[in-house]
Amino acid sequence: MSLQEVLRSNGDEGVERELKEKLRLHSDASPVKCTRQQEQRCLSDHGIVDARERFMQAYGRLRDDLVGDDSCDLTDDARRWLAQMIDYNVPGGKLNRGLSVIDSYLLLRQGSEVTEDDFFLACVLGCFKHVLYYLMISWTIHIPGEIRFVGTGDLRFFNPSSRWTQGEKPYFIDLLDVWNEVALQTSLGQMIDLIGTHTGADDLTKYSIEGHVIHLPNLSIELDSDAAHIQYRRIVKYKTAYYSFYLPVANALLLSGAKLEDFSGLKDILIEMGIYFQIQDDYLDCFADPNAIGKIGTDIEDHKCSWLIVQALGHADNNQIEVLHKNYGKKDSSSVSEVKRTYASLDLKDIFSEFERRCYNHLVTSIEAQKDHAAREILKSFLKKIHQRKK
Repeated sequence: MSLQEVLRSNGDEGVERELKEKLRLHSDASPVKCTRQQEQRCLSDHGIVDARERFMQAYGRLRDDLVGDDSCDLTDDARRWLAQMIDYNVPGGKLNRGLSVIDSYLLLRQGSEVTEDDFFLACVLGCFKHVLYYLMISWTIHIPGEIRFVGTGDLRFFNPSSRWTQGEKPYFIDLLDVWNEVALQTSLGQMIDLIGTHTGADDLTKYSIEGHVIHLPNLSIELDSDAAHIQYRRIVKYKTAYYSFYLPVANALLLSGAKLEDFSGLKDILIEMGIYFQIQDDYLDCFADPNAIGKIGTDIEDHKCSWLIVQALGHADNNQIEVLHKNYGKKDSSSVSEVKRTYASLDLKDIFSEFERRCYNHLVTSIEAQKDHAAREILKSFLKKIHQRKK
């Protein structure tokens, strides 16, 4: 049964409680069994605290190697600017994008020795993934007091085909393939999102979840093909799910000697989890406390094809649709307030809560169906981090 079918089915709170107990996602996780040498570099989620510190040590080594690279005759000023630019953009926040590679790798390697070199390679790939977010996704690089445009060529700064991952490693070609694939998927997802922003500005009714024709009350709208409208799931699948959820686990699998084709079920669940994560982001952009998430959401002002606007269009009456058309995508605070009032009148908070409950139940069931123990543990770790998150 697909996720969509599950979400359309009747929920059962008793089943939800049973599933939560089954996975123990709200109890203290058991510590990872590490060797003495590994104790200081395992996951904070498993009771050991300085994976971040080890990750940052690896990051410093990568940055210094890059800035000091003598293959290009850079001036001292250029090297200082490069170091400043990298330090300003990369190491902030919780580093979840980079640490997820290490999390997954250590779970896969439980019971076996992880050498210093192996751990460093996991950190390298975590750094690559963390930088991918800033270079591939945002397309701009910020340094104090100014913003600089970055083209795709700048991805060579942190690329898995670098000297740090080359050599005799048997997984190198597969690693490069998956990075190229995900980089393409992510950039195309970003492109679809940007196109959708402009298309939706002309006609909100072109926003849909999966490309189905939108039937609005008393409005005659005929959408003959997928090309006629902006599909939300397609955007978030390629823009968010592949690089945020699938890529770190694919990296960890390859580092541990596994074949990606043996874990197709794992990939499918991670993609669904990534879609769930982005829907949470859309919800929090509108309804979360800005002090909690560290920013003021702007999806309404930016005319984004957000999960909330798609849901609103599907539940609104004629008057509410008119309000949304008139105010969505406007920069003034009064228009934003009108949209948020419409969201509130449509009970989108309750709709989201029901979606999250059913989505969680489906993911838990899918995780338990995985035969590989390490795969189940990785998926549990991801789901525990994002379920009912507030920021």
